[in-house]
Amino acid sequence: MADLKKLAVKLGTDGPVKTLATTRMIKLLFNGVYILQTTNAVFVWEHPFYPQFYVPRSELVENSKHTPLQLTEGDAFNSSHGKQVGTQLTLTVGDKSTAQAIAFSDDLSGSAEALRGLVKIDFHAIDKWFEEDTPMSVHPKDPFKRVDVVQSRRHIRVFVDGEVVADTTTSHHLYETMLPTRYYMPLTVVRPDVLRPSTTRTQCPYKGEAEYYSVEVNGKLHKDIVWFYNTPTLESALVAGLVCFYNEKVDIELDGQMLERADTHFGRGQMTPSAV
Repeated sequence: MADLKKLAVKLGTDGPVKTLATTRMIKLLFNGVYILQTTNAVFVWEHPFYPQFYVPRSELVENSKHTPLQLTEGDAFNSSHGKQVGTQLTLTVGDKSTAQAIAFSDDLSGSAEALRGLVKIDFHAIDKWFEEDTPMSVHPKDPFKRVDVVQSRRHIRVFVDGEVVADTTTSHHLYETMLPTRYYMPLTVVRPDVLRPSTTRTQCPYKGEAEYYSVEVNGKLHKDIVWFYNTPTLESALVAGLVCFYNEKVDIELDGQMLERADTHFGRGQMTPSAV
């Protein structure tokens, strides 16, 4: 509840990074019931990395009249100046409920005005979110972000602690908005003696579930610096079974030129690698 209050006060006072209304049909499935189907959802960027969907409170209230959905207001969330910015909201269907929701006030102003009358429901508190009839995973996709995968025969060498661990002229380059180019290559071009299996698994809404290898060079283990997708999403199908090294954590030579190491939140350890 403390984190929910902190988020409510921050957004209700300072406003989100940005918002974008959408006409796509958003559906929420909870305990066997579609508690909402709306074409009035709003993309809300709580932070710069990716958005969440916020939904109109009025439509949730209306649906509660015709479905088993019950809505219960909880504690008020007040800013440091004593202004109420929202309330905690509990959603209940049958024997299942979640308190991980914020109903923002109708009188918000200034940079928070775009949140008037909207409800933020924690993405993982709902059984399944749908965009039209397509299930979402991890978090909503950013409408300003795209993924392109192209085949390349450029010469790539990957160095870890000064040693070449991969060498290839066959690769697929994945271009993802706001991230460095990712170089996917056959597993067979990586030195097998340096690879160490990892139990780490992460998920990306654009590419699917990633599995990992660590790399051991000169007695030092570099944890989870290689990832791969055995069953990627359709939009990233071309990288199936290929492996990729973190640009932020290894040295990559492209056509004889050493690339500058990428500087992203993944390399700085600010987020889990859910969008590599």
